[in-house]
Amino acid sequence: MSPELPRVLVEYLRESRVALAIASAADDNHLLMVNDRFCTLTGYDPDDVIGRNCRMLQRDAPNVEPRERLREFLANSRQASVRTPIINFRKDGAPFVNLLYMSRLNSIDGATQFIFASQFDVSRSQPDMLSDYDDALRGTLGRLAPIAGDAGIVVEGTLLTIANSAATVAQAKMMLAGLEEDQRA
Repeated sequence: MSPELPRVLVEYLRESRVALAIASAADDNHLLMVNDRFCTLTGYDPDDVIGRNCRMLQRDAPNVEPRERLREFLANSRQASVRTPIINFRKDGAPFVNLLYMSRLNSIDGATQFIFASQFDVSRSQPDMLSDYDDALRGTLGRLAPIAGDAGIVVEGTLLTIANSAATVAQAKMMLAGLEEDQRA
């Protein structure tokens, strides 16, 4: 059973300008909370996704390398964070490349209580939009740390994981182009 999300953390996530989700660190990492930005990005309402694993957004996309990176992160408690582009689908079926960032929210004793995730559509992103997102995510994490700390939770991860990269945008565009080719075939 997952611990309950601290009220101060829930309030902070609701106000964030970044698409965010919190998942349980136990069992199948089911979603405990998504904010309005997540809902706007994916088209799903909280009732559609709470209690489900976020992999439902992948549908049947291959996502071989991203899935491996996510499995590695979830299996290795010493890995504080991961960032990878991954093909997701909106509720209406439209594909997009999600630049997924995940980190651990640990209790003071070091046990992972929750998985924190941020999503950003890099499908058709301009480099300045990605830079703005990186700045917003960096600010979110910077403000989240003391709020989580007040609730007895330590935010794992490093801001170095959020390095803006033209290679990430290029990889995302190639993933989307490959998906669009598969759908036309």
